[in-house]
Amino acid sequence: MRTKTGIITSNKMTKTLVVTVHTYKNHPKYKKRYRVSKKFYAHAEDPSKFNIGDTVTIAETKPLSKLKRWKIVT
Repeated sequence: MRTKTGIITSNKMTKTLVVTVHTYKNHPKYKKRYRVSKKFYAHAEDPSKFNIGDTVTIAETKPLSKLKRWKIVT
């Protein structure tokens, strides 16, 4: 089971949180590191206890809707 750690950027939907995960990549020619961001839609049974800016861990799960493939672990 894959996990990722990110920051909550939206909690406006019911039972869904938007988590932004930042990773670093190396440029193939210039070898400089640059930051890449990706948003994931994660399922949370009680999204009211999470606030924007909180750091959470998400885990991969079966498809729950059109966009949700992750769930909140902590």
